[in-house]
Amino acid sequence: MAQEKAMLIDIKRCIGCMSCETACKQLHGFGTDPEPVLSDTAFTVVETRGEKFVRKLCMHCEDPACASACPVAAISKTPIGPVVYDAGKCIGCRYCMLACPYQVPRYQWAKLAPYVKKCDMCIDRVKAGKQTACAEACPVQATVFGNRSELINEAWNRIRSDSSYVPHIYGIEELGGGCVLFVSDVPFEKLGFKPAPTGNQPMPTLTASALGDSPKVVIMGGTILSALYWVTQRRREVALAEAEEKATINRIKGEGR
Repeated sequence: MAQEKAMLIDIKRCIGCMSCETACKQLHGFGTDPEPVLSDTAFTVVETRGEKFVRKLCMHCEDPACASACPVAAISKTPIGPVVYDAGKCIGCRYCMLACPYQVPRYQWAKLAPYVKKCDMCIDRVKAGKQTACAEACPVQATVFGNRSELINEAWNRIRSDSSYVPHIYGIEELGGGCVLFVSDVPFEKLGFKPAPTGNQPMPTLTASALGDSPKVVIMGGTILSALYWVTQRRREVALAEAEEKATINRIKGEGR
């Protein structure tokens, strides 16, 4: 059985070169211009916090709220760690965006055929036995990739061998834990890491009772989701039709020359 994979991000070691941002954009065929916040073309960003640089990306939670909230299983947690998105199942409800405590998923608002976009921890590369693009590109091992259990040991080794580190691994317990782990020599709360007010309980557990108490909302939700599905599919059909029409016009113009 394959071991669960993860990334360890060392804020003390990060030099803010943004090689991780560039590698991610190049892998996905996006422009390489840096972006200040996560977007549908920026799956990871490096934020400046005082004199420190902090990466922001999907935390790939052990019990992801986004997957729990998705009514059609378009988002799922894989056994090897990454939380992935299946555009073919998505109905455009955007519940995943509302559910994510880290505000990670982004929507392609400007496109006729929109999808949700987020980091997938380079799932195809991982399946092929490679590192994530961001970890491979990091020149100072501020981001490293490997088995989650081994990275947890590595994180503790760094903490024990250097007293300047905060004696805590962020992401190991928060909201049930995840596959993106952080160590830092500055308290996490000073770097924008805000612990959930409900502690380390997984988000799906916290929301289950509320959902169970709302049968009328669930019934209405079915109708609303059906309508959303129709609208989303219709927008995709329109986009395809417009593309085909444009191609036909260009072909006719080319033949008339």
